[in-house]
Amino acid sequence: MADWFANRNSTIEPTKSSTVDEIPFLSRRSPVVCKNGCVASSQPLASNIGVDILKQGGNAADASIAVAATLCVTEPCSTGLGGDMFCLYYSSQTKKVTATNGSGFSPAALNLDVLKKAFPDGKGGINDEAFRLSAMAVTVPGAARGYEDLLLKHGSGKFTLAQLLEPAAKLAEQGFPVGPVTSHHWRAGIAQIKKWIPDGERVPLTIDGENGPKPGELIQNPDYAKVLRELGSKGATDGFYNGATGKAIVEVVQKHGGNMTMEDLAFQTTSFPEPCSAKFRDIELWQVPPNGQGIAGLIALKGLAHLEDLEKVKLSPETIGTADAYHPMIEMMRLGFADGRAHVADERFMTVTVDQLLDDKRIQERAEKLFDPKNAVIAGTPIASSCTVSFQVVDKEGNAISFVNSNYMGFGTGIVPQGCGFTLQNRGFGFTLEEGHPNVVAPRKRPYHTIIPGMITYSDTNELHSTISNMGGNMQPQGHLQLTIDMVAGGLDPQAAIDMSRFCIADGTKDGMVQIEGGVDEKEIVKLKAMGHKLQDKVVGHARATFGRAQIIKRDRTNGVLWAGSDGRADGCAIGY
Repeated sequence: MADWFANRNSTIEPTKSSTVDEIPFLSRRSPVVCKNGCVASSQPLASNIGVDILKQGGNAADASIAVAATLCVTEPCSTGLGGDMFCLYYSSQTKKVTATNGSGFSPAALNLDVLKKAFPDGKGGINDEAFRLSAMAVTVPGAARGYEDLLLKHGSGKFTLAQLLEPAAKLAEQGFPVGPVTSHHWRAGIAQIKKWIPDGERVPLTIDGENGPKPGELIQNPDYAKVLRELGSKGATDGFYNGATGKAIVEVVQKHGGNMTMEDLAFQTTSFPEPCSAKFRDIELWQVPPNGQGIAGLIALKGLAHLEDLEKVKLSPETIGTADAYHPMIEMMRLGFADGRAHVADERFMTVTVDQLLDDKRIQERAEKLFDPKNAVIAGTPIASSCTVSFQVVDKEGNAISFVNSNYMGFGTGIVPQGCGFTLQNRGFGFTLEEGHPNVVAPRKRPYHTIIPGMITYSDTNELHSTISNMGGNMQPQGHLQLTIDMVAGGLDPQAAIDMSRFCIADGTKDGMVQIEGGVDEKEIVKLKAMGHKLQDKVVGHARATFGRAQIIKRDRTNGVLWAGSDGRADGCAIGY
């Protein structure tokens, strides 16, 4: 790890780009250290608005809604009211973590037979790609209902929904400058929107009717301002799902061949499931249970804990950033993905329970039997039977929230409801098209979901250790695993943990190719390849989007000081006071 610290300021030759100047691999950041409250997000304007709410007496839940709404405006190529939300909330009073699942359901008319007729592959099956890029992949947006229900359950009572959404509405109405990383992804994703717009018509979410904004350009979105204000003043039911926005969603989905109805929108609910967790040394990592994929990261973390108990693995400040640490993390992550792909679904349809998947004896036996310290041998054996924003908030009282909000695949489907200023998600992509699978597409069902917030507590006292996230599709459970290990075993502060080079099994499967971020010492790459790992190494420039963007706020249990980090792979920052 010493070599990594010595070289963390070095610039690696970036990948060439014809759209914007590439950013160097890594820029040195210090952690933000503060006392009274903090917000870490991928957009400075959003972080600032969240801190304003905290200074006005709002709690972590209040501030998170304002931040989420602002990110919907400033980073529409990642998130929006056409998508879903999940969060974990830590109460400093009860010292408990609670989960919120604001993901949407599939339309009542969606099933395998419908898809076979709509997208035949010529072999009696379904053209997978055609479905996933279609209007039938639109699931009900869960974010609007989720914001309202989160405020009712955990808000301080000092703010109305309208007050929390107004700062974002003003930004949309008055305009805001776009950051360089956001600009790159915004401009690259405009093609997703254009394909639904007739020739000659103005393309929504563009600077000139044709192109996304360049870095530093000002862009306005008055349609989005109107939607936010209607949601705030009338509430989720009348101001979104049953109102003009809901009608516009149904109209555009049906226009392009989808089968969503007003009844589907009215069916949307937010759930508050019991969170699940895994212990490692003196901490406990918490996740929202399925339909989210967080359980894959928990399985991997438990596997690492057992390997340490067996003295097959030694994770320490000396090994972090080397093949000795990457190898066991990759192998245990493969075990987690094997279970995730086989079993994660809407929990009502799962054939095994969360407790069965997280059973200590089962994970210990698999880790002990399958792990080889010198060779990559695990392809994953399941138990018998990525375009998101994330952010963190900690308030003055020590309450914390880890929040994730997403369209999926950048702009999602790219479909923009008339007069709304946001795109619709394509979360139907998460369904399996295999009959009999627990995650098979079906009516009024939540799909396998990639977006996951994370929370860490001390296992002895249940005090807050940190609130974390690492947005980016299948990277998310892998990111949570790596960030946790980097801080707990590596002794790194939040910013240093975020700056560490990452690995990513990009397709989120048990035997997928492993991408390695630029910055890892060449001799460690050689070791991993010698062990048999299938690697794509030295991933740099904007290709680093595959590793996601992390945000962390850690609380010092001795004096309450907050240590925050924000990912240099995005435009954002941590702000404290």
